[in-house]
Amino acid sequence: MKRLMPLYRGLCSRARPNSALVGSRCGFCGTHSKPQPNFGLLFDIDGVLLRGRKLIPAAKKAFEKLVDSKGHFAVPLVFVTNAGNCLRQTKADQLSHILGVSITQDQVIMSHSPLRMFKKFHDKCVLVSGQGPVLEIAKNLGFNNVISIDMLRESFPLLDMVDHNRRPKLPSNAVGNLPKVEAVVLFGEPIRWETNLQLIVDVLLTHGNLSSLHQSQNVPHLPLLACNMDLMWMAEAQSPRFGHGTFLVCLENIYKKITGKDLKYEALMGKPSELTYHFAEFLIRGQAMQRQWKRPITSLYAIGDNLMTDIYGANLYNRHLEIRAARKSPKAKMAAATGSTTTVPAEDVVDNTWESELALPAATSCKSVLVCTGVYNPTAEVPSDASRCIKETVFHGHRDFRFDPALVEPGHIVQDVAEAVELIFEKEKFAPQ
Repeated sequence: MKRLMPLYRGLCSRARPNSALVGSRCGFCGTHSKPQPNFGLLFDIDGVLLRGRKLIPAAKKAFEKLVDSKGHFAVPLVFVTNAGNCLRQTKADQLSHILGVSITQDQVIMSHSPLRMFKKFHDKCVLVSGQGPVLEIAKNLGFNNVISIDMLRESFPLLDMVDHNRRPKLPSNAVGNLPKVEAVVLFGEPIRWETNLQLIVDVLLTHGNLSSLHQSQNVPHLPLLACNMDLMWMAEAQSPRFGHGTFLVCLENIYKKITGKDLKYEALMGKPSELTYHFAEFLIRGQAMQRQWKRPITSLYAIGDNLMTDIYGANLYNRHLEIRAARKSPKAKMAAATGSTTTVPAEDVVDNTWESELALPAATSCKSVLVCTGVYNPTAEVPSDASRCIKETVFHGHRDFRFDPALVEPGHIVQDVAEAVELIFEKEKFAPQ
């Protein structure tokens, strides 16, 4: 009998290679099979896990279900935040301390994280706006020639004139020892909005040369990359607070009022951008490979508190995945071979050049789960008719993302993050040991 045991063990390892059954006992060797998930979780932070610096009680309960006795996560997961005022490692350390579990920087996506893929700007002279260690953040992302708003203000002291107390006391000339700005990167809401708005507009209208006059001729402005489109976010206060999206509204309207033209973005990052969700999937696949889980990650669940960022973004990425699947279907291939374009509407075919920097998506769905512990107000209504939507008062999404009622409709609504995790495990028939 002993000579047959290796064969039985071989049968055990191959018996159900794709099974999600948990805690099943092998009849041959008596061992328990470990559950292997085929789904990943995307957690928003503010309003889902935290309110300011305070842990939402349900978050502790949720993570007790997600972490085993050895401190390992039972499923691959990432924390996707639109915050951009610190390094990923700093945010990972903060979360580890608050949640009481070990979290690495590879499990954290800040709004600026995808900037690593914009390598064509890494050697250009870029002006960065935001707060926190913006120069360190930029260099950590790969930018080699960085100028901050404060550095610009010191070199050109006559440009920042709103605050009378900060105006030069004596006549002064521009130092002008900085290189010409070639692109502008907006990490998040700055502290002195009037200074940042003035100098960013100056840079855009002088094409990076602040020693020159504003240019009124018809020329494209410098490349502008913006992270975090949240109009508002939830902290300890009873009502939501201004986010970077509010700053962007100010910048866009000032620029248009002065020039008569729309401000153009080279890229918009953070939720609800598809780029952020693709990057999240990339990290989740990496975790599954590191744990040597054999089952492919085919489903994503995004848990958030904001209809206009978390839910909109998850549903937008789900639509993107559906379009990809439709284009790969036999009908789509047949249509392409015959010259037909009826399978997928032309306006829905998105050419995402950033996909070349990441492996192509492997997931087939991204489901949205809305919690009621943050920005979302259960008593507010979302208009079903997009044509009747008053954007300024109802649609809090960014100007460049059109309002679509279907995209702000959550797949599920639960009270808190603990209920969200319980719901997902139930739907996936997943019970970690």
